[in-house]
Amino acid sequence: MRSASVNRKTNETDISLELTLDGNGKYDIDTGVPFFNHMLELFTRHGSFDLKLKAVGDIEVDLHHTVEDIGIVLGQAFTQALGDKKGIRRYANAFIPMDESLARAVVDISGRPFSVFDAKLPRAKVGQFEPELVREFFQAFVNHARLTLHLKLEYGDNTHHVIEALFKAFGVALSKAVQVKPGVQEIPSTKGLL
Repeated sequence: MRSASVNRKTNETDISLELTLDGNGKYDIDTGVPFFNHMLELFTRHGSFDLKLKAVGDIEVDLHHTVEDIGIVLGQAFTQALGDKKGIRRYANAFIPMDESLARAVVDISGRPFSVFDAKLPRAKVGQFEPELVREFFQAFVNHARLTLHLKLEYGDNTHHVIEALFKAFGVALSKAVQVKPGVQEIPSTKGLL
């Protein structure tokens, strides 16, 4: 099974994470931020990953360090779990609606971190979660998973709905991209390396 465990401890956060790419959408997630738990649960379930995550952060300061560091650790876990990347589909996309909102995610497991985040999110907080942290999470993930991600909010008004659509689209697209094509043993690149 393609899986990884990553631990990260700093003066701001203490995170332990276990990830299985070829999972069933099972999760045990505690970030200390209920809305962010919910988004990671959606990502995990709709991506058919298994994720166990415990994070303790300085959320009394604000949520930034915790959200960003979880992106870092989750990105590192994806890189480790993918291994040599032989036979993966590499490219994938997903359009996901959430009521009035529609989001698109396009993924290339390229070995090159690059992110386009085209989403003007409503400014209203969801619980204690600030929408600007969505971009921080995805940028941290991209930098450490070393992949290209284009996220676009096509439209939407409700803050909860638009963020949920983005996380679901990301999970579905990433799930497709990491799938192994039956009988294929090559790295999906003319360079021979990702």
